[in-house]
Amino acid sequence: MNLQYISDSKGKTTGVFIPIKEWNKLKVKYKGIEQEEIDIPEWHKYMARERLADYHKNPDTAEDFNDAMDDIEKEL
Repeated sequence: MNLQYISDSKGKTTGVFIPIKEWNKLKVKYKGIEQEEIDIPEWHKYMARERLADYHKNPDTAEDFNDAMDDIEKEL
């Protein structure tokens, strides 16, 4: 894929230009990719807020992501 990165005046990457041929291939491969906004169900938002609040109350109970992934992979 021939991507072109767009940078601001400080050299920070701010965007990516995808040639139209590549974009059309991506749209076929990933249906709905061109959708600008994804509607997140309210119950998802509620659960995320609840879990974040639980974390803020007791951050020591959080498990390291890599450790959690290792445990999951062991069970597969």
